[in-house]
Amino acid sequence: MSLLEVHHLSKAFGGLQALRDIHFTVNPGEMLGIIGPNGAGKTTLFNILSGFYVPDSGAVLLDGQDIRGKKPYQIVNLGLTRTWQLVKPSLGMTVMEAVIVPSFSSRARKQSSTNPGQRNDIRSILARIGLGDKLGEEVDNLTQSELRLLDICRAMMTHPRILLLDEPFSGLSHKESVNVSQMILELNARELTVVIIEHRLKELMKLIKKVMVIHFGEKIAEGSPTEVVQNPQVIQAYLGERRPGVGMA
Repeated sequence: MSLLEVHHLSKAFGGLQALRDIHFTVNPGEMLGIIGPNGAGKTTLFNILSGFYVPDSGAVLLDGQDIRGKKPYQIVNLGLTRTWQLVKPSLGMTVMEAVIVPSFSSRARKQSSTNPGQRNDIRSILARIGLGDKLGEEVDNLTQSELRLLDICRAMMTHPRILLLDEPFSGLSHKESVNVSQMILELNARELTVVIIEHRLKELMKLIKKVMVIHFGEKIAEGSPTEVVQNPQVIQAYLGERRPGVGMA
């Protein structure tokens, strides 16, 4: 059975149709990329999956359970967590404190009850993506790229079964992107299911085997990266003219 199932999902904001009849599945251990031009509806989709928006119609099943209407913290405790396109820093905290906070969730406490070396795990994760020397640094002093890396670490502290990454390479240098890519591959190799929204297609296509394309709130293609980039509708979506007043980021 699929770990995540999205059935005929639609969402409008007043007269603006952000999503229309979106449907897809994600199997355990799979890595799915979601792409589309600016304003396609990708982040709106993530906001629905993570409980920040309620869809107008359709269903979202996490391991067979409908999660529509559940609060974000409830969805996290069921094993789905996310990062943010616009990073939300924990100002006033050190890096270590900011990463520890998500470990107080119900799911994280249960998963960590058999792991007395949790702080060592945190140090290892931070070191692997280049923040190992920032443990005592205040979050206020981090660069934008360091904040993005911290956001991924915070998400992982909830011990998710499925991780939604909203533009994880945005603002990162080539070296930082390589570090994050390697971290994502390592996590996926441990059977973590990953769904990624990303505009930097070069980095994304190196990671995924399946990609879905959204345009003006509608799914227009799904398949391997090679199949999708050759799809005439996808080419038109990226190179054609934008219709005003339709879709949103």
